[in-house]
Amino acid sequence: MPTAEIPRRRAWPVLGAILIGSLALRLWGVSSGLPYAYNTDEADHFLPRAVAMFEHHSLNPHYFANPPGFTYVLHFLLVLYYGGAGAVVHAFDHHPTDVYTLARVASALLGVAALWLLYATGARLFSRGLGLLAAAVEAVAFLPVFYAHLALNDVPTLAPVTLSLLGAAGVLRKGRARDYLLAGIGLGLACASKYTAGIVLVALVAAVAARYLEGEPGAGRRALGGVALAAAGSVLAFFVANPYAVLDYSAFHAELVHQSTLSSESQGKLGAPKQGGLLYYLWSLTWGLGWVPALAALGGAVAVWRSQPRLGWLLVPAPLLFLAFMGLEGRYFGRWLLPIFPILCLLAALFALLLAGAMARRLAGAPAGTPVGAPVGRRGPGVRIALIACATLLLCGQGLAYSVHSDLVLSRADTRAQTRAWMVAHIPPGTRIVVEPVAPDGWATRWLKYYSLVSEISPAGALDPSEQRVVGIEEYERTLAPALIGYYERGGYCFIVSGSTQSGRAFADPQAVPLAVAYYRALQKQGEVVFRASPYGRSQRPVAFSFDWSFDYYPLAYHRPGPTMTIYRLHGGRCRR
Repeated sequence: MPTAEIPRRRAWPVLGAILIGSLALRLWGVSSGLPYAYNTDEADHFLPRAVAMFEHHSLNPHYFANPPGFTYVLHFLLVLYYGGAGAVVHAFDHHPTDVYTLARVASALLGVAALWLLYATGARLFSRGLGLLAAAVEAVAFLPVFYAHLALNDVPTLAPVTLSLLGAAGVLRKGRARDYLLAGIGLGLACASKYTAGIVLVALVAAVAARYLEGEPGAGRRALGGVALAAAGSVLAFFVANPYAVLDYSAFHAELVHQSTLSSESQGKLGAPKQGGLLYYLWSLTWGLGWVPALAALGGAVAVWRSQPRLGWLLVPAPLLFLAFMGLEGRYFGRWLLPIFPILCLLAALFALLLAGAMARRLAGAPAGTPVGAPVGRRGPGVRIALIACATLLLCGQGLAYSVHSDLVLSRADTRAQTRAWMVAHIPPGTRIVVEPVAPDGWATRWLKYYSLVSEISPAGALDPSEQRVVGIEEYERTLAPALIGYYERGGYCFIVSGSTQSGRAFADPQAVPLAVAYYRALQKQGEVVFRASPYGRSQRPVAFSFDWSFDYYPLAYHRPGPTMTIYRLHGGRCRR
């Protein structure tokens, strides 16, 4: 299956441009929102856990809902950068912007490293030209670019995933011991960074099976030896990156089971889409990767399966099994697709180059039946280069446009920052306020904040101590009722800070929380709007609530990050003053 082959001396400058450009996309707007981490997962996981290890004087993360591979990367990076536990804790407490920026830059750099590994994988399986095109597609795709701006494990996991894929490609092509070891190490690190990244095992199994069945003398014995080497490398790498999965197995197992239960919980999030996981993920590919590369990946899967079954088994089953498994879960987010992006980019690049080659032969006037890659006259190379350039623009255009737009959005002030600035100027310190869970706790320490996640209103309209309970952020909307407004007024909580990422959940599923819908409608009638910050451009209509687009700002309607923030002033009860 010949594809665009180019000399190494020409490939390296192009690869360098791709890596530099991708790094620029990932660092532009990297300090968005700081010093406050508005993404709930970023505020609760990974970096805070890495800092907590210094406070506890232990490498046990005491947290396994997400594997700690990236947490350990941040922990040791902080040691190198700040020099000691005391300095790290002091910096996190007093200069969180610097610490979060460092963690986000680490995420971006690992995402760029994954692109270099993807190029190497494409070059090993097909050609340097295909490797460059696959890396370019992932370099600009929206989901890898956006989530490289956050200190989360999604983008960093792409590095070990692609490392394992590179090893599997080596196993298929050459079967050397180092290829088996590389694939195993990548697999172990991937699983220690994100559990679902273990899907790359499917590619390794396919490569090993192809080696075992190749029919050469001693092939089976060498394949079995390679499997042992890959298994040893995988187990060792997983243990190094997640040692307390063994040393504190009971806690590891308990949290793993709990996380699995949450993921499979049917419609566990209020406002979640109802069409099912498989359709949701297929839709997510149209914007997270892009329409053209998503369809090209499908074409590449068909083409490689028909022409080279060994390569087909390596590249095609993993994405299909991943989509099937994730589609059956009860919760789904676009970023959860990222572990299969390297394979999809390879398939998309393959189809684009095959199509460009076929069209070049036809436009150059090659006779029918001319083999792929055969000379087609003087016009052939020029036509093919022009077609490959067009294919590159088609594959990368959507991702580049939306990634640049996203960077522009992230470079502007968050609506929550605008809201807080207004509050500092207009609401005296110590004033009683109500803030919905749209910002971290430290955001409102200047005022006396009503703890919205500690109790629920009784049917009589007053807080009953016997009914007090801690509620999670996902349950917040279920605690709302119109009677709360009167309670706030009697308690002197005269300012209510509301965000569309909370109210949007209620209005997306009004039958599930009718009292919350009634609460917001009553608030609009009884409260006076004293401030509003919108994330949209002046002529843009609001985007309907979505667990992806409301938080990653993909639609072009967004002008700045954050939800629509509204501050209501109440005038009843003690608020009459």
